[in-house]
Amino acid sequence: RDSQQADTESLSRWKKWRRTSSKSLKKALSEVKGLSSYLVLWQRDIQSIEGKFGTGIQSYFSFLRFLVLLNFIIFILMFSFVTLPIIISTYGIFNSTIAYISPKNIEDNCTIYEPSGNKGLVYFYTYLKDLFSGTGFLEMTSLFYGYYTIDAVWISIMRYNLPLAYLLATFAYLVLSFLWIIKRSVKGFMQNLVHDADPFQSYCNKVFAGWDFCITDPNAAWLKHRSLRYELQTDLDEEKMKQKIAERTMEEKLRIYSLRIFINIIVIAILSGCFYSIYRVTVFSQENSNDTDNVNSLVNLLVQYLPSMVITLANFIGPLIFSFLIRFEDYTSAFEIRLTLMRCVFVRLASIGVLLFSLWSQISDCGADKCKPCGYNYKLYPCWESDVGQEMYKLMIFDFIVIVAVPLFVDFPRKLLVTHCSCKLIQWFGQQEFGISDNVLEIIYGQTICWIGTFFSPLLPAIATIKYFIIFYVKKIILTHTCKPAAKPIRASGSNFFFLLVLLIGLILAFVPLGVSIARIPSSKACGPFRNFNTSWEVVPDTILEFPTVAQQILFGMASEAFAVPFFVIICIIMFYSIALARAHKRVVEQLREQLVLESRDKMFLIRKITEAQR
Repeated sequence: RDSQQADTESLSRWKKWRRTSSKSLKKALSEVKGLSSYLVLWQRDIQSIEGKFGTGIQSYFSFLRFLVLLNFIIFILMFSFVTLPIIISTYGIFNSTIAYISPKNIEDNCTIYEPSGNKGLVYFYTYLKDLFSGTGFLEMTSLFYGYYTIDAVWISIMRYNLPLAYLLATFAYLVLSFLWIIKRSVKGFMQNLVHDADPFQSYCNKVFAGWDFCITDPNAAWLKHRSLRYELQTDLDEEKMKQKIAERTMEEKLRIYSLRIFINIIVIAILSGCFYSIYRVTVFSQENSNDTDNVNSLVNLLVQYLPSMVITLANFIGPLIFSFLIRFEDYTSAFEIRLTLMRCVFVRLASIGVLLFSLWSQISDCGADKCKPCGYNYKLYPCWESDVGQEMYKLMIFDFIVIVAVPLFVDFPRKLLVTHCSCKLIQWFGQQEFGISDNVLEIIYGQTICWIGTFFSPLLPAIATIKYFIIFYVKKIILTHTCKPAAKPIRASGSNFFFLLVLLIGLILAFVPLGVSIARIPSSKACGPFRNFNTSWEVVPDTILEFPTVAQQILFGMASEAFAVPFFVIICIIMFYSIALARAHKRVVEQLREQLVLESRDKMFLIRKITEAQR
């Protein structure tokens, strides 16, 4: 500092002013950057969680914030391009009007759609039931697909093609979600690809770089000590397991493989039972939820929520059974965790697929010529898209109720009992642990529902945004008041790459039912923007036919095999080049490690020579 002040005194006034201005500008920019952190959603809360519980649990709350922002942007997208034009035209803003085109060559039976709205004197309970089931007064609101029975919107002299906008907005939010997830996960993927699972390097990383300096709470520090000790023990156990596997006799191998086959048969049987139960319950719910005798009763609401209840029950019981059975399969601890997680992911996400398959089997049930006039079961589902949207809406609401109810009726009473009761059985159960993987799977399940349901319920992302916003504070209260971090954290749980990988699986699963609904199942002729098309996808070629001839030839050429095959070949070449480049980088890393080992040996040799010379 004295040297800098001496140099400053010898400078001219102009240079002194420039240096002072530069320092002031840097200080101002630093303060602005510090103030801007207040504008980031939950920045202070997440920093506080990170300081008390480490980066593992902090990554879960950061992931939850990412989903809040993602759903909010999806909501803005769907509202701006689908809902807002109808609101503008309904009130005649900007000299706008609505255009209806009557369906042609379609029987009158297909165009009849009479939602079960509330008429006459309505009790408050009925409104409450409609709020939870998405029926009644909610069925013909902008929340569901059936509300958008409009073919075009004229804003002044401009024609706004609502069916095309509806479909393109759906593709846009799927592509946006995919690109955003890839962008966030590509860094972790590259590190995971180059990183070599070297036991010695893993040991050095834990010893020299394993401590989390964000921790300030003594209990969290003690837990971090236990975590590092557990990870070192896990490494030793894995080495012992590898040695044990190498020393197995043929008789032991036959025994363990037979046991694994038997346990996997049990797992498949459990999954089959869960999926069959979901299928039967969905069929029963769809056939009996419109029973006129139970319209205003609690029984009707329970019947409508049966699929959601069974799916939630399967998601709760399945992981418990899998965690018990995995102990007998004699895998390494790391592989046990990965296999259990993949089974839990499968049962959670596949249950949604089974539910949709059950609905489609009812929609496409063409026995006794039920589908002959319209191509789908129009008597039971005059507007089947709204019915699917209602199922996704009920799944979303019920999932939120369960997430809020479990802490209220399970975690808080358990905390009070552990704190104030000295019973050995209660103390053996202990305080509830904050399981990162279970909580991540929980919100990814809800996000998958949102991706699938947004096409059938355009405003569902708004509900998901509010849901995750509330869940953030619920989980924060649980963490700070009723739970403790897991004493044995999952290694992958501290990495956002693991969260995003499972989220990407959920997004890919959402592509399948949406693609089938858009391209294969006939669209409803009584509601929605696609009632004049056989399928929702037909709006794309119908719009292309309105383009100039040259543009039509280019677009149809891009959709032909002559373009698709070379494009696929080029993509494969780029993929193989990227894989080869990654392997080359991995070899360079290995060579650098060997070089570091040689340099360390050279240094040890020189130290010995210098010591001998001094002696």
